Parts: sequence; structure tokens; C-alpha cells
Amino acid sequence: MRTTLTPSCSSALDPQEIKRAATHLSWHPDGNRKLAVAYSCLDFQRAPVGMSSDSYIWDLENPNKPELALKPSSPLVTLEFNPKDSHVLLGGCYNGQIACWDTRKGSLVAELSTIESSHRDPVYGTIWLQSKTGTECFSASTDGQVMWWDIRKMSEPTEVVILDITKKEQLENALGAISLEFESTLPTKFMVGTEQGIVISCNRKAKTSAEKIVCTFPGHHGPIYALQRNPFYPKNFLTVGDWTARIWSEDSRESSIMWTKYHMAYLTDAAWSPVRPTVFFTTRMDGTLDIWDFMFEQCDPTLSLKVCDEALFCLRVQDNGCLIACGSQLGTTTLLEVSPGLSTLQRNEKNVASSMFERETRREKILEARHREMRLKEKAATKSRRRPGGGGGRGSSGGRRG
Repeated sequence: MRTTLTPSCSSALDPQEIKRAATHLSWHPDGNRKLAVAYSCLDFQRAPVGMSSDSYIWDLENPNKPELALKPSSPLVTLEFNPKDSHVLLGGCYNGQIACWDTRKGSLVAELSTIESSHRDPVYGTIWLQSKTGTECFSASTDGQVMWWDIRKMSEPTEVVILDITKKEQLENALGAISLEFESTLPTKFMVGTEQGIVISCNRKAKTSAEKIVCTFPGHHGPIYALQRNPFYPKNFLTVGDWTARIWSEDSRESSIMWTKYHMAYLTDAAWSPVRPTVFFTTRMDGTLDIWDFMFEQCDPTLSLKVCDEALFCLRVQDNGCLIACGSQLGTTTLLEVSPGLSTLQRNEKNVASSMFERETRREKILEARHREMRLKEKAATKSRRRPGGGGGRGSSGGRRG
């Protein structure tokens, strides 16, 4: 099987003199001709004086000049085309506001949330909901809140969930959101990747606010920069944080079911292939894009490509699985074309993927049960040692646990 990755066209460069990182990418919903890119500097209070707040829509047939500049009051961290109306875009700002554009009306913001009712920190996740009106969306921020909005009335959010896993709804205890996941086939569920390395699974339609926090998946040593359900098997999801990418099952909450090796460089983003259930892509701080195909190889990437010398911050796969866009720390967006071998569903691949996920979930459940059993035995042994006359205290010869 031929597995190659080739540059599809010239890179689109941040036209500003003071370069900003490309922090988020969104493909135009009506094909692969246009790409929206959010640009911002995420170094806290270190943005250079005179840095532009503009983000851009690029026509990839003319990558030398952006088709349209989007002019927010605060730099955009995220930017998403509306899948129902490609003229409308949703942006999450560095100052916590939610902004909306209608490209028919030009570069200026069409709708903007008020400062008082917005997030208090940068907005790292914005997603459109598949509603009848096509005007509903939600956002997540490191301030520990998830907010729902209707862009027809941006004066305040329609709903707020505080990401306090103790279920006391205390904002000071909330975990900061870095990534957000919503699958339209599971309309009441959403997931949040946090700064603390924990994934929170939520149910929007729960009766009480506390019950909206359903469960957690603790798994990374640092912020979870990417979180995405498998498009074929949504019970399984992919995360990136620290030096690894991990695949999880909703049925196994104590640990991931599969994971990559630890890399030398930090991982920054990841995405599943929309056409192959065993293929996913990851980006790294050393400027490398890796393609993983777990159907054939689980220890190493099927393909690695050094895209640039600076860090890659984000990636987005086009819906047909043939094109990948990568955004870098210096604001360069590179377009890459995936070979047919990596963008065509293989014979029996769905069955192989399903069996693999189920097998690894069963294995992880058996290990979880054994760990629980060992912990209970340790507890019982500790109790018996603490009892008067139980022996095996700290200073005794029987102090070492078996």
C-alpha cells in the first residue's frame, strides 16, 4: 500500500509583520477551496505591542493574499464555519467574548457577546450545534465554564455549565477547558478536555446542574489539546496531551485502551481520518506531522513528515480525508495531500477496527478489575496491621506489603 503525503499547494503565510500563531483551522463546508484560520498569541500577557487582531479566510487557489480579513476586538483563538450557512463564522476570542461574522457584510463583527456575560479567560473551544435554526452553538474556556449561545441574541448565554467535578458548582474548583467535543448523533452529550489532563463527559439534558457532570477519564500529565470521537465508533475517542496520543472507550474509565509511544516532543493536536476508522493524525512541537494507521502498525507512525522548523499548533482534515491543513507557531498554514492508500477505506477495515476496540476494552476492564482487587487486599492488610496486636506496624519486620 502506497502511503505518501505531498504538499498540495503553496503555504498561506500570516501577512502581518508581527507573526502570530495559527491556533485554529476550519474548512469551508462546501468543498476544499477555502480555509478559515484563527491567529493569536497565546503567551500570557506577552503579546507584542502593535500585534494585529485580524484573522483570515483564505482561497487556497490564491494563497498569496487572504480573501477576507476578520476584524475582532480581541484576537481569535478559535474560528468555525457554520455548516448550515457557510457565510457565517463563529469565533472564540482571547478576552473571552464570542464573536460572529457574516461574510456578506464584510470584515466587521456582526454579533458579539457582552463582556459581562462572556467567559473570563480565552475561549479554546467553539462548536456549532445541529439545530433547526442553525444559529445555536456552544463554547468552552479555561475559566472552567461551558456556555450555550443563540447568535440571534448574544446578550447572554442560554445555559452555563461549571466544570466542577466535585459537583458543587463552585467556579473556583472548576477545571479549565482546553478542548471541546460534540457528536451530532449523540445530541445530549458533550466532552471537555481540561488543563489538568482529565476528560470530563457531560450530559446537557440532566435534571440538575450537578448531574450534568457524568464521569471523568484521567489520563494525561498535561493539558488535553485535542479530543475527538471516532467518526465510525463514537464510543471510542482520541486525546492528545503531554507526549502521547491515547484512544479511550466510554466503557473503561480508569485508563485508555490504546496509546502511542512517548515522543521526544510535546504533541499539540490530533484528528481522526473521516474516511478510515483506524487512521489518525497528530502534530508535534518539533514541526512534525505523524500519520498513524493502527490497522497495520501500533508502535510507530505509518508516516512522519517534517512540515516546518517551528512548532505545529493545529491541524484539520478535510471531510473527504484527502487534504490536511496544518497551522504553525509563526502563522504559516501548510496544505498537504494524503495518498489514496491512507484516504480510502480498506477491505474489512470497519470490522477490524470494531474488533480491535472491543478486544482492547475487554483487556483494560480485566486489568482494572485486578487493580481494584489488589487495592482492596492492600486496604484489608493495612487495617489488620493497624489493629492492636495486629503486628506489622511501621517498625516491625513484617512491614513490607506483599
